[in-house]
Amino acid sequence: MPIDLAFIWAAIIAFGVLAYVVMDGFDLGVGILFPLFPDKKDRDVMMNSVAPVWDGNETWLVLGGGGLLAVFPLAYATILPALYMPLIAMLLGLIFRGVAFEYRWRTKRWERVWDVAFAGGSIVAGFCQGIALGALVQGIPVVDRAYAGGWWDWLTPFSIATGLALLIGYTLLGSTWLVMKTEGELARRARHLAQRLAFLTVIAMGVFSLWTPWLRPLYLDRWFGFPTAMFSVIVPLLVLGSLYLIVKGLKSGKDVQPFLASLGLFILGYAGIGISFYPYIVPTSLTIWDAAAPPESLSFLLVGALVLVPIILAYTGYAYWVFRGKVRHEDGYH
Repeated sequence: MPIDLAFIWAAIIAFGVLAYVVMDGFDLGVGILFPLFPDKKDRDVMMNSVAPVWDGNETWLVLGGGGLLAVFPLAYATILPALYMPLIAMLLGLIFRGVAFEYRWRTKRWERVWDVAFAGGSIVAGFCQGIALGALVQGIPVVDRAYAGGWWDWLTPFSIATGLALLIGYTLLGSTWLVMKTEGELARRARHLAQRLAFLTVIAMGVFSLWTPWLRPLYLDRWFGFPTAMFSVIVPLLVLGSLYLIVKGLKSGKDVQPFLASLGLFILGYAGIGISFYPYIVPTSLTIWDAAAPPESLSFLLVGALVLVPIILAYTGYAYWVFRGKVRHEDGYH
């Protein structure tokens, strides 16, 4: 049986995007929470908790975007024109928050400005990622292998709702990250916020899950047709199990369990999206085989990926290991 290179590459790109969402999600969540913690010492600790790893987390965004261009060029050429506005706004948000990581520690006079840049950039980036996700799920029209929609097709009630839902989810990741990485009053407040955000996240996931099947006949068939209808029972049960672990961990004083269970919610949500529109990479217009580069290109690039991805995993794991444990104000990264 010949090796399905398009499927292998789809799995690699999907893994890269998931890795970005769960890794960069919590540090975006920390930025989104910034306005709720006005004390300077709290903000110093919050930023120091993600400072050693935030830039490495965004490596996965480069891998996902660059890999999409290289191995699924037709998908890249149709998705980008459809999502220019939210993607450009997302990148600007990431730039502002990235600059704020360094400049905030170099000035006193403009510190508040860079606090706003960090929080605002995080909010804009997270919201625009949700909008882009919603626009992709609701479908991108393709005619003659080119985007056939308009400039504002991405702006719909569904995409706005998805943007808000992702903001809530990222804030949950950020709050549980602070529970795991900080101490004292900051950790206590983060624990209190996380309990509320856990329920809000599950509610948002429920709204998204109930809305999605009615967008396209394919989604309706996937979630309510045989045999894939079983996922309509399995995935919600696992989501409720993750919610239980989050709440139980927060109430019992555990630090790591709530964060890991929050990651579980995101993984389940991501799996649900995959179930909805596989094998389409541009729902419901292009499959992964329609959009794939020639087999020779896929083979050549796969050799590089088999070397590069383990290296990224290794240095990412090493960075988290080196900077493990609680972060205190007096021994921060900066």
